[in-house]
This record gives sequence, structure tokens and C-alpha cells, in this order.
Amino acid sequence: MAALFRKARVKDASFRREVLIFMLGSFLLVLVLRTTAIIDLINRYTSESDDDSFGSTSDNKNFELPKQNELSILLEDRNQMPPKNIDLYPKLAKNHIVIVLYVHNRPKYLQVVIDSLSHVVGISETLLIVSHDGFFEGMNKIIRNIKFCQVKQIFAPYSPHVFDSSFPGVSPGDCEDKEDPTKIKCKGDPDQYGNHRSPKIVSLKHHWWWMMNTVWDGLRETSEHSGHVLFIEEDHFIYPNAYQNLMLLTELKHKKCPLCYAANLAPSDVKLRGERLKTLIAERMGNVGYAFNRTVWRKIHRKAREFCSFDDYNWDITMWATVYPSFGGPVYSLRGPRTSAVHFGKCGLHQGQGEQAACVHDGSVNFEVEEEDRVTNIVSNWGIHVYNNQPGYKAGFRGWGGWGDRRDRELCMQFSKMYVVSGSREV
Repeated sequence: MAALFRKARVKDASFRREVLIFMLGSFLLVLVLRTTAIIDLINRYTSESDDDSFGSTSDNKNFELPKQNELSILLEDRNQMPPKNIDLYPKLAKNHIVIVLYVHNRPKYLQVVIDSLSHVVGISETLLIVSHDGFFEGMNKIIRNIKFCQVKQIFAPYSPHVFDSSFPGVSPGDCEDKEDPTKIKCKGDPDQYGNHRSPKIVSLKHHWWWMMNTVWDGLRETSEHSGHVLFIEEDHFIYPNAYQNLMLLTELKHKKCPLCYAANLAPSDVKLRGERLKTLIAERMGNVGYAFNRTVWRKIHRKAREFCSFDDYNWDITMWATVYPSFGGPVYSLRGPRTSAVHFGKCGLHQGQGEQAACVHDGSVNFEVEEEDRVTNIVSNWGIHVYNNQPGYKAGFRGWGGWGDRRDRELCMQFSKMYVVSGSREV
């Protein structure tokens, strides 16, 4: 009996060992398969990285961000400060659309925009980010007085307006106008028309690109934002229904217009106020009140080389002429038939204020806000009208110039890499 019991125990132990070996083998097999899948994914990820790599826009492989002065360092530190008014608005709405207002130095214009935003329905449920091209106390003061929502200020620390005597500002020995560096000892590369860089001109494109990279990839407040971001300028009057209309447009975009990359508050032609028909409109993306999500930003970011090397100081013309066409198909934006934002500026950003011969405008506007502009005036079951063959920049258009200096192109590329972790797909 004891012998039988011992044999049973031996068989039982042997069976347990076989089961254990089988389970261990299965575990190792699953582990190997998972590891293989992960390695394959990494390989494919790296392969895509090779296709989308930025490369260099010139032969200078050692270009770095300019040495910061005291003001530049101070502004960069201020960008880490938390938003104001969190005590008044402690929670943001779950599906809120972040609003980014980018500004230069037109305080009278800015006051108009801020006043219009204060009447926007739903503004208290979102975050307003104000991106400054440099530091101007008059602009800063207006933003500090905002009480209608959470607001965060960010300042471009490498703005030409922050550097008085070095690049990206005016550097000693820089070429001016059409000076020939082979005949006159000066630094700089002319654009395609023979003109050398103007810091206050190139700041437009630098600020926009720095802002985009910072808002999407460099801020704690937006790092996990998966929704849309609305971008407006300091000379855009915003109607009370703008935010509610935009919420509906972004919801309808993927259902009604698969080819729409963005939603717009206004027609692409800034002189128009809309068709006022009972239909949604799909047309090329405008530069007044445009909103897109992180997926679209990733597509734009992968075209950094094209953006930074195109000889045009205007960010929007650069996008229309070279970035959007590289997407491989039509790039539409969805909007309503009635505008929810209006461009009112008469002075360009680069013209400034407070200078001799500067453009001066008192900032007064007289827009009639009708009752229909105070409520959502878009209906979800409307059809959609698509504008095909819209006028634009044709193949072969080389830009209006102002962006020929390799230092500007390299600085632009450095902005693309500021927040990218070394070894990731977009370095």
C-alpha cells in the first residue's frame, strides 16, 4: 500500500512538473511574441522617423539656439507660471477648446479683442493662452486685467524684439537692404530678390512657429489636451456665439467633411461675412479664427523643413504655398455660412506703433452684433457646400521673400526641436 502511495506521489509530482514546464513555456512564448511585436513596432516607428526627419536647411550642422540675454531668460522662466484666475474658475469643461491669442504690440487693437472675448458665451469654461512676440508692458497690463476666464501668458524668449544688439535682433555688421557682402564686409544671406533680413519682418514667422511648437508640445497645461485649439490674433473681433459655433463645427467636422483638417470662424476671404445660406461651408483654411487638433499639428510639424526653408516671411502664405500642398490632397476647413469673427486691423503686425512713420490706428471698430450673432446659428443636420478650385498659390510660386538668411531658417528649425525628446520619431 505504501509503495502504491509513493508511486502515486511520484506520478503526481511528475505531472505537476510537466504542467509547470508547459505554463513556463507558454509564458516565454507569449513574452517572445510580444517582444518581437514591440521590436517590429519600434523598427517601423524608426523607419517613419527616417522619412520624416527634419534634416538641415543649410550646411551649418552646429547651429544652436542663440545665447540668451537677461530678458530672454526672464521671459522663459515666466512661461512656466500657472494660469491666472484658477481661483475664480477652478475647473475647465471636459471637452473645452483652448483659445490661443497671439499678439505683438498693438494695445488698442488688443483691448478691442479682449472686450469682444469677454462677451463670448462659454468663455469661462476654457483656457485662454496669450502668446506675446516679445515683451511690451502696455500689452501685458491689458492681459493682467482679464477676469472672465483662466488666462496664461507666454512670451517668445527668442523674439527679435528681445535682442537689441545680437541675432535674432539686429547684429553688428549685419547686411542691410540690398548690400552685397562680397563688396561690403557684412553678414547675412539675401532673399531671392536680393534683400537682406529685417528683424521686425521675420519676427512674424518666428513667433508663429515658436508659438505652435510651445502650445502643442511645450506647456504643462496643454500637454494632454486631445481636443482642438483655436488660434486668433490681436486684430480679430470675436462674436458672442463664436465658441458655441466652434464646438459644434469641431463635432461635425469628421462626420460631414472627412477632408476638413480644421474649423474656421470666418471665410478665408477676410473681406467676406459669409453666404448666410442654410448650409455648412468647406473651403481652404483661413487665417481668421482657425482651429485644429493634435493630429493635424503632427502633420504640420513633420513639414518643418518645408516651412522653415520657404522664402516668405508670412507664416500663412508659407502654409498655403508649401505645407498644405505637401499633404497629398485637398486641405479643407469647415465653417458656418455666417461669420463669427472679423479681421479689423489696418496696421500690419510688422508696422508697429509708437515709432516714427509707424502705422497709427485708434483701434475703434463698429461691428453690428445682431441677435443671431449671440446664439449658435449652425444647425447640425445642414448639408455641406464645398468650394472647389479656389484661388490660391500655384505650383512654382516661390514666395514673397524676406526669409533668405540661413540664420533665420536654422532658428526656425531649432524651434521645431525644442520639445522633442532625443531619439523620438520627429528628431
